[in-house]
Amino acid sequence: MREVFVLGVSMTPFGRHLDQSCAELGRQAAQAALADAGIGVGDLDIVFYANTVQGAIEGQYGMKGQHALLPIGVDGTPIVNVENACTGGSTAFNLAVAQVAGSSAEIALAVGAEKLNTEDRARRQASFSQPGDLAQITEFLRRYSDLVADVKPPPEAVIDDSLRSPFMDAYALNAKLHMKKYGTTWRQIAAVSAKNHQHSTMNPLSQYQKAMTADEVLGARIIAWPLTLPMCAPISDGAAAAVVCSREALKRFGGRRAVRVLACVMQGNRRRAIEDTAGGALHATARAAFGHAGLSPKDISVAEVHDATAYGEISHLEITGLCEPGQAGPMAESGATSLGGRIPVNVSGGLESKGHPVAATGLAQIFELTQQLRGEAGRRNVANPRYAFASCGGGFFNVEEGLSVVTLLGRADARD
Repeated sequence: MREVFVLGVSMTPFGRHLDQSCAELGRQAAQAALADAGIGVGDLDIVFYANTVQGAIEGQYGMKGQHALLPIGVDGTPIVNVENACTGGSTAFNLAVAQVAGSSAEIALAVGAEKLNTEDRARRQASFSQPGDLAQITEFLRRYSDLVADVKPPPEAVIDDSLRSPFMDAYALNAKLHMKKYGTTWRQIAAVSAKNHQHSTMNPLSQYQKAMTADEVLGARIIAWPLTLPMCAPISDGAAAAVVCSREALKRFGGRRAVRVLACVMQGNRRRAIEDTAGGALHATARAAFGHAGLSPKDISVAEVHDATAYGEISHLEITGLCEPGQAGPMAESGATSLGGRIPVNVSGGLESKGHPVAATGLAQIFELTQQLRGEAGRRNVANPRYAFASCGGGFFNVEEGLSVVTLLGRADARD
C-alpha cells in the first residue's frame, strides 16, 4: 500500500446557517480545501461526499454530492455519496485514503456537509426521529436501565423534562454505569465539558466560544442526569473537507505543509456484553490503527475524540487506550487533557462546543489535527506535536456505536 498524505483541509464556521443550503456549505468547504492544497478541480481523480439528513431537512435525498459540486466544475470526476450518520465524514476520508493507498487514484477529495437547523420544526424533528434508531435506543434503555437504578442524582438536581431526548438518555445510562464502576464523579464529567468550552474560546470557527467553569456546567439545565446542557453537542450546520494524495502527487504540487496519514481504520458494530468494552468495535479499531501505524497510545501528542456528550470523551479515551479505564475523568479534573497538559484532547472545543454537524464532524477532526501538526492552529496549537489521533463513532446498535473509525496522522518529517 502506498503512502498517503493530507495535502489540503478546510472547515466552515460551525453554527446556525439558516441563510445557506447544505450544498452551499459543501461547496464552500470543497473549494477552500482545494485552495489550501494548491490544486484545481481538474486535478481530482475521485470525490467522496458525506451527508446524513439533507433529505429530511431540504428534500434532496439522492446525488447530494453532484448537486453540491458540479456547479464548481467537478466535471467527469466520479462523485460517490456516503451516508454513515456521525461517521459520514470519517468514512468519506477513509474511502479517499483507500483509493490513493491502493493506487486507484493520485488525488482524492473527501467532503462532509450537514445542515440541521431549519425554521420548519417538523422537518428537523423528522431528522432525529428515524424509527430504526429510536427502536434501538428504546430497547437499550429498556434492557439496561435497571443496572443504574441505584445511581441517583443529588437532591439539588432539577431535571428539565422538556429537554429530554432518548439519545441523551442512552448516553446518561452509560455515564451512570461508568460512575458506578469506577467512581467517576459528576464534577469530573463537568470538568471535561469546562475544558472543551475553554478550548473553544481559541477556535474562531467554533459554534460556541464562551468559557465555562465546572460549577457553571453543573449549574446548567439538566437534560438527562448526569448530563447538563453544556455537556451535550448542539444542533449545528457546517462542512469540512480534506484533499489526500500520493507521494508522487505531493512532489508534483510541492506539498511542504502536507501531513502523513499513518492509519485510517473502520470496524463495524459487535454484539457484546455491555460491560465488555474491550470486546467492542472501538477498542478493536484503535488497536488495529496503532498496529498499522507502528505506534502506541503513549506516542500521541494531541487527540480529537467523539464527544457528543462530555461522557463520550471519557469513554473514547479509555476504550481506545489513550488512558487507563476509570482515569479520563480524573485526568480532565487535573488538567492532563487540557492544552498544555500531558495529552491535550479536543483542543478544537470538541463536539460539545465546536459543534456537531453530523456528517462533517469526522472531517472537522482531520482539519483540526492537520492544523495542529502544521503548527497553524494559532493560540490553541499544542507544543511541537508529532502524532495525532482521531476517533469517531456513528449510530447505535445493541450496546455500542454502529461504526467506529480511528485515524492516526503524523508530521511529514516525523519518521524522516
